Amino acid sequence: MRVFRVWAPFASSVDVNVDDHSHSLQAEHENWWEACVAAANPGTDYTYSVNGGTPVPDPRSAWQPYGVHGPSRVVDSFFEWTDQKWNALPLASGVIYELHIGTFTADGTFLAAIEKLDHLVALGVTHIEMMPIAEFPGRWGWGYDGVDLFAPHHHYGTPDDLKRFVNACHERGLAVLLDVVYNHFGPDGNYLSKFGPYTTEKYKTPWGNAINLDSALCRGVRTFLLENAVMWIRDFHFDGLRLDAVHALIDNGAFHFLEQLADRVKVLQAELGRHLVLIAESDLNDPRIVQPCEIGGYGIDAQWSDDFHHALHTVLTGERSGYYTDFGTVSQLAKAIRQAFVYDGVFSQYRQRLHGRSPSHLPGHKFVVCTQNHDQVGNRAQGERLCHLVSPAKAKMAAALLLTSPFVPLIFQGEEWAASTPFLYFTNHQDQELGRKVSEGRRREFSAFGWAPDEVPDPQDFATFERSRLNWDEVAQTDHADMLDWYRTLIRLRHATPDLRNAQQNAVEVQFSDSDKWLLMKRGQVVVACNFGERSWHAPLHNWEDRVISSTNRLHVTREGVMLPPDSVAILGQRGDMGQKRAEVERAVREGC
Repeated sequence: MRVFRVWAPFASSVDVNVDDHSHSLQAEHENWWEACVAAANPGTDYTYSVNGGTPVPDPRSAWQPYGVHGPSRVVDSFFEWTDQKWNALPLASGVIYELHIGTFTADGTFLAAIEKLDHLVALGVTHIEMMPIAEFPGRWGWGYDGVDLFAPHHHYGTPDDLKRFVNACHERGLAVLLDVVYNHFGPDGNYLSKFGPYTTEKYKTPWGNAINLDSALCRGVRTFLLENAVMWIRDFHFDGLRLDAVHALIDNGAFHFLEQLADRVKVLQAELGRHLVLIAESDLNDPRIVQPCEIGGYGIDAQWSDDFHHALHTVLTGERSGYYTDFGTVSQLAKAIRQAFVYDGVFSQYRQRLHGRSPSHLPGHKFVVCTQNHDQVGNRAQGERLCHLVSPAKAKMAAALLLTSPFVPLIFQGEEWAASTPFLYFTNHQDQELGRKVSEGRRREFSAFGWAPDEVPDPQDFATFERSRLNWDEVAQTDHADMLDWYRTLIRLRHATPDLRNAQQNAVEVQFSDSDKWLLMKRGQVVVACNFGERSWHAPLHNWEDRVISSTNRLHVTREGVMLPPDSVAILGQRGDMGQKRAEVERAVREGC
């Protein structure tokens, strides 16, 4: 027996179709419709018909075994969890690893990903961030065009397979975050408009009409999204969510949707007795997103900061096209290290306006930074990783600054071993006209970066997806193993060194030279010295000659300082009163922790 409920304010009648039989739902309060069907049990397929129309999937379908256009399926909610004592580390102590299930392994499934978890444990990451997995059209895709937000993508596995993956992560001490998309719905397989006003014409976004968060009947839409967030955390045991492009969540009501979501998750945290986090992606450089609700913020735990990536990327690569126009100096990199936002109310040449607001009053753990992620790699014409654009020495410099920064570091799948495989933009829209428009639009997008249209792989081509799969055979190969060892060393150092986990921005000192292209960052008793220039640089670090923790090159070290060759980085621990803690750090670097 199953109770079917659906929110449908546009309906004058709703029927649920089960085993070739139609059952009428009865109108309930606040535009809900409900019926109890004795013949429906786990494994039963069903559809809804609104006003006698074509049968369509359930907006809250728990599983779409035949894809976005097929019937929904009733699932059994029982699962034998073994993580009852699990609790995630605080995000402030974390190192995040972003992965895409479809390309993370050769099979591209939840169960196959379990086989690689021990690699992540040995690497030292603490949180896995999964790119979107809600049901989207076709066999492969990034997941940002999902339409059935409550159903895991059926090509990745069953709902129980996803639970097995999360359970396996928790058994190994890994927290799991899920990337969710609440700022738009995908166009292919989107039947929500048959049920109610999920979008509004009042506002426009890059994806079309905005999600209805403050217009007529918006309460049902907000409830839909809030309950989706709760479902992933409560039923699948996720430890938090990453919220895609929250700047496109347009809500002019007094109780902003982000604040309402943060409030609901805090209640859920108390109910479950587990640490939960919300991380937002925003290009507004607005500190209100992560400020407490009590002082006018939205109460989100942390937000992505692209400025750190852009500042470091441009210094290392010399690229200046597109949004990189706004970056390129060592002084901007120094500013990004001190406070996350380079654009904190200053003029942006790319945007042709003042951009951002100062976050200097906020601790570093309010910001997630990276040197690579799905956007910054995948939104290039050829999907090049940083290691494809710069020398191994420069890639190691980037990793050193990332993993010794005062922010929460994020690593993108394969980055840790300098994977040779690109990460391209790929789709598998079954609607041929939509697929054609996506392919053409992708080529137009890249014109701002100076890339010729014929350099852009077709997102609809299976080969584009296939090229993006990680090649795990590389991990043991000499050059790749060397990079992996560098990442493991840096992550161990971060975990073992209290100064590197101190997120107070006033505890970060940065010196630099734009003309000579060097940067010196001090974090308590740890110093990171970087030479981005073409000539050797003498870092004036007196009495540190026996305190080099790690470096990319053989260094000439004296009592007067450290001589760094071009494109090199050195990490040093201060001589003197470090005492037992210093010995612990050195032992952790040698042996692991």
